Amino acid sequence: MSSYQEILSQIEELKRKAEDVRQQEMSGAIAEIKRLMAQFGITGDDLGLSGRAGAAKVKSRGIVAPKYRDPISGKTWTGRGRRPGWVVDLEVQGKSLDDCRIA
Repeated sequence: MSSYQEILSQIEELKRKAEDVRQQEMSGAIAEIKRLMAQFGITGDDLGLSGRAGAAKVKSRGIVAPKYRDPISGKTWTGRGRRPGWVVDLEVQGKSLDDCRIA
């Protein structure tokens, strides 16, 4: 009968062997993928791969036109994000955003 320590050693040895086999199989798979890509002229862009490995694509919202203009300074605000100081000041004075909406 094997001891606990002997079994743990066997487990570690099997883990090392499994990783070696995995690396060999992965190398073969990568070589096959590269061969097929070259054969058919497939690029990383065709597969939806970006320049950064594992990076998720983030959809850009783009530039948003301003919706509000400060009547005094002419500064604008899109209506997104934190309210600028001039908007807060207008609201303290009892005015609404509609008073400074850009037509």
